[in-house]
Amino acid sequence: MALLTPEKILKLVPSLFEINLNSSNTGVNIFRKLEKMLVFDEGFIYFVNPDSLQLKYTYKNHANYELEKTFAMPKDVKEFVFAKDGKVLTDDTEFVNTIELKGSRQKSYLVSKISIKSTVFGIIVLSKREENFYTNADLDALNAAASVLSYVLKDLELSNVFKLQLKALKDGILEKNQAYKTIKEQNEKILEADRVKNEFLANISHELRTPLNSILGFADILGTQLYGKLNDKQNEYVSDIKVSATHLLGMINGILDMSKIEANAMKIVKSAFFISRAVDEVCNILLPLAQKKNVTLKKDMTVDFEVFADYQKIQQILYNLVSNAIKYSPENDTVDISIKADDEKFTITVHDNGIGIDEKYHGKIFAKFVQLDSAYTKKESSTGLGLTITKELVELHEGKISLKSEVNNGSTFIVEIPF
Repeated sequence: MALLTPEKILKLVPSLFEINLNSSNTGVNIFRKLEKMLVFDEGFIYFVNPDSLQLKYTYKNHANYELEKTFAMPKDVKEFVFAKDGKVLTDDTEFVNTIELKGSRQKSYLVSKISIKSTVFGIIVLSKREENFYTNADLDALNAAASVLSYVLKDLELSNVFKLQLKALKDGILEKNQAYKTIKEQNEKILEADRVKNEFLANISHELRTPLNSILGFADILGTQLYGKLNDKQNEYVSDIKVSATHLLGMINGILDMSKIEANAMKIVKSAFFISRAVDEVCNILLPLAQKKNVTLKKDMTVDFEVFADYQKIQQILYNLVSNAIKYSPENDTVDISIKADDEKFTITVHDNGIGIDEKYHGKIFAKFVQLDSAYTKKESSTGLGLTITKELVELHEGKISLKSEVNNGSTFIVEIPF
């Protein structure tokens, strides 16, 4: 039964707003305020989920209860929870069984909604050990208190949410700052390791190129038979030395050039020269490689013309494209090299009739270390840097490179460089 008259209860109800939301004993404070209005042995506040009740606060509860414990709601209990009015109950009801209060020596119950603007988000339950203890007057008192507690609990939950969000934000900032620091340290280590790697590659490439150039030079001298006639077998071996040394030199140059590109140390030095000179020199260098497969290098250049570009880089672009074309051409075939110009640009086109490149690889073929997965290509050794370097050299000249190719229908690489 109520401790006070309805008039005095109504005067005490506003005092519920004075509950300290920052206290760790908020639940206890709520029930102590209610003790000034109503008599009860135990008190419970549950929050409503779509299909369950979750115990949030208790007062003098029996030992079997744990905060945050959930209770599944059958349909009838759900209808009861969302009913408009509170209820006076005995221990022999489905609701009491659902929240597992039966057998707790409690005999009488008051149940009231916790809601704001017709939205129910919880219930408050008070209980007594005596049978038939509560009346409708007690229910009216609890309903009045619950209407105020609804706003108190809403503010409390929002406060808890904000605290959690603030803590998460602070933790996130600390973690992010630590992550930035770690990433910065790792990046510095990576950059230092990359610098050491590039220096090593540059040094070792220089060291390797010197003896290789000597091998190529002596092989050329032997090939001229200036110091004595060679038999067919010896001549074949000299040709093999030149081809292998040329191929190895190309790989070493590729590694050296890539290290320069990554270090932003690749510069272009432009000069005026006739394009036919670069084409002829590249074809002469690659002639042994072409002869080994009996591949003909066919040049299509109707009119020779002068360009203003980096001679060495243009030569290297040609070398990379033509050597690739020879490498992937079938034996006894032809590689076509076309040089054309208009008022704005000159165009280098290199076409082969080899294995071709699947369209799905066209966007990847210019990436570092990309080698297509093919039974034929596996026979050919490569660093996978040639086309990457070629693209970089073309772009240093503010040009562009493109590809036309289909599987088993050859490949055509087109380089366009503005005058």
